[in-house]
Amino acid sequence: MKPRANYSQVGQKALKSLYPLGGHLAKSPVGKALLDLICMRLSQVNGCAYCLDMHAKDLRELGEPEQRLYTLNAWRDTPFFSDKERAALAFAEAVNSCKVPDDIYEETAKYFTDEELVDLTLNVGAINLWNRLNHVFHPLVGTYEVGQFA
Repeated sequence: MKPRANYSQVGQKALKSLYPLGGHLAKSPVGKALLDLICMRLSQVNGCAYCLDMHAKDLRELGEPEQRLYTLNAWRDTPFFSDKERAALAFAEAVNSCKVPDDIYEETAKYFTDEELVDLTLNVGAINLWNRLNHVFHPLVGTYEVGQFA
């Protein structure tokens, strides 16, 4: 796809309003690796190539095994994810669809505090916003370097 306007340059003032959310999530007790895993999964669901490239690179830098990255889109059918991670992925997919059934909420609440559930939900909202910005403006996929937006 041909890149459109560079929203990170022309929208700097507006984008600065998002940085505190990223800063909050970076300190979340949920943990960067799990939050990035969720971002990668939702970027698969939402079809955001730029975010897939970015989160795959970030996860590899954090030591995430390649096998988990390759099978993330089929996480329900693999033995590579813990029960806690499965709960978080199911919760994130449900939040992404705007329908969180009681059974998914209750299963996730077994592993996460109320504060962490809020952070998981904020993470879903944040990646959705970035996915949508990238769908509109088509940043050049493959150009992200680890830590570029830290």
